[in-house]
Amino acid sequence: MNNVKNVFSIKDLENLSGIKAHTIRIWEKRYNVLKPMRSDTNIRSYDIKNLQKLLNIVLLHNYGYKISKIGTLGHEEINKLASEIISEKSAKNHAISTFKIAMMNFDQSLFFNTYNQLLNEKSFREVFYTVFIPLMQELGYLWQTETISPAHEHFITYLIKQKLLINTEKVQILEPTKTDKVFVLFLPLNEVHELGLMYLNYEILLKGYQTIYLGESIPTESLLDLVNSFEKISFVSYLTVEPNQEEIDNYIENIQNQILKDNNHELLLLGRMTQFISSKYKSEKTKLFNSIEELSNSL
Repeated sequence: MNNVKNVFSIKDLENLSGIKAHTIRIWEKRYNVLKPMRSDTNIRSYDIKNLQKLLNIVLLHNYGYKISKIGTLGHEEINKLASEIISEKSAKNHAISTFKIAMMNFDQSLFFNTYNQLLNEKSFREVFYTVFIPLMQELGYLWQTETISPAHEHFITYLIKQKLLINTEKVQILEPTKTDKVFVLFLPLNEVHELGLMYLNYEILLKGYQTIYLGESIPTESLLDLVNSFEKISFVSYLTVEPNQEEIDNYIENIQNQILKDNNHELLLLGRMTQFISSKYKSEKTKLFNSIEELSNSL
């Protein structure tokens, strides 16, 4: 197996499991649930088996098992119990933990097996909302804290994109049932975080609309080619890191003047950077949304 990172600090375990390092140390000392390696200076480090065990322990603990009881169980018993208790209540957290293990090990088979198990119980839409969106939110934090590398993030993101493309193609071949407007989906120049926009494309197609998917890093001027092609366009963009806080108002103003002026078109925006858009740029033709679900429900 091709591991890039297979030794973790206690801070890494805290970030990956959501359990404070102080609590992990207590569990380790009182109940002997983990067996860390120690450096010459007595610094703890943990291998991938310790990480996997901790994630299963957290699942059992969240499900109602006392840590004192878990501490009496062997590694195989913990794995068996974790597998047995996966239910509608716990499947979300278990799947997220398993996807993290797949990511840390660059294990495609584990990703596919976990995904297929989820599809036995949920629709693709439910999997995306209940598992993939929370997972991607966690990955952003894990990347910021250097718990995972860009290689980990790209690996798991690419696999999720594959599933999105497969499901998007299934609805893309259907004739649109709603013709009052067309959706054009794009990301601003230098914005490459595409996963949320890709899922929106799937949702909009599912609603019966025609979409034109342009993807990442699109200059505003390129949108001019579409302005006169349709009577009403809903331009949709997902602003994760671009434009930056200092440039975002100018960016919105340029779109309003170049793309939305004297026509029926509108701009629908979501993503972290929308919080920095000045209120004067919000209007009936420029709408902000807090989540994919909120935008989808407005269609």
